[in-house]
Amino acid sequence: MKMKYIIVCLSFVFTTLVVAQEKYSTKNGTIVFEASVPSFEEVKAKNENVSAILNAETGDFASLVLINGFRFKVALMEEHFNENYMESSKFPKAIVKGKLKDFSASKLTEGTLNYTLEGTITIHGVTKPFETSISISKKGDSLLVESQFVLNPTDFNIEIPKIVSNKIAEEVHVSAKYSLLR
Repeated sequence: MKMKYIIVCLSFVFTTLVVAQEKYSTKNGTIVFEASVPSFEEVKAKNENVSAILNAETGDFASLVLINGFRFKVALMEEHFNENYMESSKFPKAIVKGKLKDFSASKLTEGTLNYTLEGTITIHGVTKPFETSISISKKGDSLLVESQFVLNPTDFNIEIPKIVSNKIAEEVHVSAKYSLLR
């Protein structure tokens, strides 16, 4: 009976280790967005506490960012972003979920490979289909994942008041960088 218990426990440990090796993750990814307009104050923010996970076996990818984690150069701009535009107390996070097309972990090398991520993006309580290009390179035990894309606030029911609409770009340029570890 005791031997059977030990075998079951060891099987569980080894299974857990194998499963854990298939996933790469981080809680320290970075997302930067910019919606600046020439001749006006810079509208740019950065969040360095973005979570992401990649299942290397299936190509499933997910990222979660807490909206109130974005930092601006101007504190008042940050306050307006959270309270008036993003309503971060009501919609505290943005989520990307999807699958990397034709992904194969065995192809990952020190060089960079490009994949297409197909899935959904949820911002401000609105979920939309989402597709973007993602580059992945392997450095030792980590995967460096990068992406750049453009979002339109009106697609997510984010209202920009007329009084400041000429100071904020209609298209928001977003860049995301993650160093994912096993």
